[in-house]
Order: sequence, then structure tokens, then C-alpha cells
Amino acid sequence: MLKVAVIVYEGVSLFEVSCALELFALERPEYSDWYQCRVVSLDGRNVNTNVGVSISSDPLESLSLFDLIVIPAWFTDGRSVPERLRTELLECHQKKKRIVSFCSGAFLLGSVGLLNGRKATTHWRYARRFQTLFPDATYVKQVLYVYDGQIGSSAGSSAAIDLGLEIIRSDHGHAVASEVAKRLVLAVQRKGGQAQYAENTPIRPTEKLSDVLDWAISNLNQGVCVGEMAERANMSRRSFNRYFKSTQGVTPSEWLIEQKLDLARRLLEASHVGIDQVAYESGFSSSMTLRHHFRKTYQSTPTHYRQLFLMTQTS
Repeated sequence: MLKVAVIVYEGVSLFEVSCALELFALERPEYSDWYQCRVVSLDGRNVNTNVGVSISSDPLESLSLFDLIVIPAWFTDGRSVPERLRTELLECHQKKKRIVSFCSGAFLLGSVGLLNGRKATTHWRYARRFQTLFPDATYVKQVLYVYDGQIGSSAGSSAAIDLGLEIIRSDHGHAVASEVAKRLVLAVQRKGGQAQYAENTPIRPTEKLSDVLDWAISNLNQGVCVGEMAERANMSRRSFNRYFKSTQGVTPSEWLIEQKLDLARRLLEASHVGIDQVAYESGFSSSMTLRHHFRKTYQSTPTHYRQLFLMTQTS
């Protein structure tokens, strides 16, 4: 069972703390090895959040006892970090513990030097200040999060959930992350310059499309095309495209690629077959086409994705 520490302080943002607790502290009895989460602060006292709601915390004994440290927010004025907290975070980093920040929490990571030479993001409101304070970090704009398997940072507010779901996926697999996402009722599609790895919540098809989408998903490895989908819906290709986009928010082609990529990711996680076979079974015309869409969507290759998944599963 992985242990998670959520660091709080006087004035911490309640929303981001709540995101961390929803993701990692909420009991999920259907998963026997779910996270063990604690809210910690330097002195272990009750902490008043930014909206006046008080939350209890345990005294910070040693962050090294935890596998994952979550920083839900931090001050953006460049103030000094308490020496004990600095020391604890640096020790965790040396021990290869995972440390992630939500929203303004990236300012704490930057202040202790953990973002030097790394890519990072934060809320767009703080972008200029972040770049000024931490010139040795590379600020990435228009993304939901940046995560390399050890250090992670999310953009503003709800992007914390996207980063959290990626962590859940790396720890528990694609299917579990997908189930958690469904319960959170995520938006159909959340894109940035670097799209998150968490699975999109399935769209709710109209009655007219329901059978078509079920058929397409069941036959992805047969090279399903938009023309065939339109034919099954008894519509012209042009009318089908227009109707699909108006009701689902994405084009049929975009939807098909998403489904193929989701299937490819599951195959990469659950099997050791070659990339050519993964491409075939997920409906891509070739491994080159799979790599193109995989890199475009996830800024990674199928091979690297599999290696990262296997590494996090065995770490």
C-alpha cells in the first residue's frame, strides 16, 4: 500500500487540498491496495484554509516515510521556505520519492531547487512571476500538467485532478484510473500542448449513435473508418460528420483516433507484444501511424510509454 502525504499550512487552498484527498484519501474498498493518505503540517495543528475552513493535520515527522508527497499550493511571493521543510523535500528527492505540486505548489518545488533544469507548469496567472523567480526551470504553458515519473506539476485548480489520475494510472493501471475518472465525471476531452495520460470519460452517445459507436469500438482492429460509421448510421458522410460533431463535441475522425489510442495504451500496459502487433490490434494502419499519433497526443513513443508503465509498476 502506497503512502501519500499532503502538505498543508496556514492559508492553504481548500480546493487543491480537496482534490488531493478525493484522489488519494477517499476509501475505495473495491481496491485492496489503495493509498494510505495523511494530511501533514510542520507543527501538526489545525490549519485554516484560504476560505476560513479549518482542517486537522498530523505533525510532519519524516516525509521519507511516504512514497508520494503532494504539495497542493504554496505562496507565490518568493518567501523563504522553512528549513526543515526544505531539508525534508530534498531528502525525499534524493531517495527517489515522487513529489508533485498542484497549481501554485510549483513555487515550493522551485524554491527548494527541484525544478532546476526541469520542465514545469502552474496556474497561468502566476506564469510571469514563476519564470522570474525560477529562471533555471522551463515553464510550459497551455498544458494540464508536466510529469516525468518523479517530479510533477499541474496547472490551475482542476488540472490537479488530471495529474492525480495520471499518478493513479501509473500505480494501478489504465482500468482503475478510468473507473476513478468516471466517478469524478470528467469532461469528455481535456487537451493541452501535452495531453494527459488519463483516459477520457466515455461520451454519452445519442440514441442514433449508440449502436454505431458500440460497433466501432468492437471492431477497431478491423480498420474501422468514418465512412463505414456513416453508412451504419444511414447518413451521408457529410451529414454524419456534422451531426457527430454537434452532439459529441469532436469529429468522428478525432473520436476514432482517441479510441484506437486508448486501446493501444491498454495493450502496451497489459501485454508484451511488439509495437507492430499493437498497431494492428488497435486499428492503426502501421506502427509508423501509431507512433505519429501517440507522439502527437502524448509527446511520447509507445515504447517509452510501456517502459515508464513497467518501471512505475515495479518500483
